[in-house]
Amino acid sequence: MGMDIYVPTMWALGVMALCLTAYRFLVIGRQGKGHAGYETGTCATIGSREIQEDAYGTVEGEGGIMAVLADGMGSGYGGRIASRTAVEVFVDMFRDSNAFYNPQYYFRRAFHAANRSILERLNGERGSASVAAVMVKSRKLYYASVGNVKTAVYRNGELVPVTSGHTVSVLARQKYIEGKLTRQAAVSLLEQHRTYNYVGQDGFRDIEFFDVPVTLYGGEYVVLLSDGMYEGVSWREIEECLAKRGSCGEKALELTELVNAKISEDVDNASIVIIRVP
Repeated sequence: MGMDIYVPTMWALGVMALCLTAYRFLVIGRQGKGHAGYETGTCATIGSREIQEDAYGTVEGEGGIMAVLADGMGSGYGGRIASRTAVEVFVDMFRDSNAFYNPQYYFRRAFHAANRSILERLNGERGSASVAAVMVKSRKLYYASVGNVKTAVYRNGELVPVTSGHTVSVLARQKYIEGKLTRQAAVSLLEQHRTYNYVGQDGFRDIEFFDVPVTLYGGEYVVLLSDGMYEGVSWREIEECLAKRGSCGEKALELTELVNAKISEDVDNASIVIIRVP
């Protein structure tokens, strides 16, 4: 069973340091094609932050692939520890070949195990992570998420989100539809993108799962994006990049460089995982 895990460090293999204006950036990219025919591409930038709090990993096995992306939050190195811990837990969990036959059960186990591990490692220090994970097997996409990491599928020229996320704006829309929030109150919250659910908290239990797996036909791209990526470049720019010829690794690097090219005084970590379905 193949396995690839990425935890950013300043000296990681394949690091490319980019100096733009007065800021320091870190771009790390990887690409490859596994034995099951799934091509992958990954890339990340530290932006203008002092600490890279994003992490991602992939595992191949039993004719399928699992990918996870975690976006850490917290003071000091708390967010970095939380995202790294979450990815390690998912990778370890899906190294069990049985995981590829029961994705929902193993997703649930991995999220709760990640939550416990983060709390134990941080031991009262502040640190948490938004996490999204996907599994692709037999042209079916299974997904689960907590927080604001997005999962999307690109096909026929369109990139379509398949997760809603756990932000205040999403919660406001849900409560308005349920009749538990007035229109005026809902509108006032629609611009708030603060994450209210994440791993690394007491009483964690809310996970967004697939209702039924998404049917794929071959040639699609399954994409995981941290908020630094989908807020750093437009949705249209992501679609245009995915439409071009080139490997998944080249596409991931191009989008990351677009984030860096739009630098401002406050640019978040940004990361992306792209899987091409054979």
